Amino acid sequence: MIYVACDHGGLELKKAIIDKLTSDGVKVCDLGTNSTDSVDYPDFGIAVAEKVAENPSDKGIVICKTGVGMSIAANKVKGVRCALCTSKAMGHLCREHNNANVLALGASNTDIATALEIVGEFISTEFAGGRHANRVNKITSYEEKHG
Repeated sequence: MIYVACDHGGLELKKAIIDKLTSDGVKVCDLGTNSTDSVDYPDFGIAVAEKVAENPSDKGIVICKTGVGMSIAANKVKGVRCALCTSKAMGHLCREHNNANVLALGASNTDIATALEIVGEFISTEFAGGRHANRVNKITSYEEKHG
C-alpha cells in the first residue's frame, strides 16, 4: 500500500501521482486533501507517516509546495524516514542507502514528469542493507533512546 497526501499546494501533483500509480496497478490510499482550500500540512504529513509506521511494509508520499514542511512533519513520527527528493537518483538512493519509507515532493520545484520518475524509483528500489543497515540502525537506536 502507498499512502499519499498533500496540502492545498500539492493537489495537482498528488492527483497525477495517484493516477499513475493506480494505472500501474499499485494499491493507493488517498489521505487528502482534496481541494485547494488552505489546510495545515502537518495534519496530512503526520497522517501518512502514522499509517506507514503502523504498517512497515507500506510506503508513503507527501506533497506540499516545497516538500520541506511535509518532510519535517513526517519525520516527527517514530519509525519514519522521510526523504525530500528532487531527482530520480535521489528517489533511488533514499531507498537503497537510507531505507526511506516516506517520500516528500515539492509541487512548486518538481515538474510532474520528474516527480513520476522519482516515485517510480522510490517504490521499485529495495534497501541494500549491509553497511547501510548499520547506519540506519544508528538512527533507529537514537530514535529509540531519545524519541
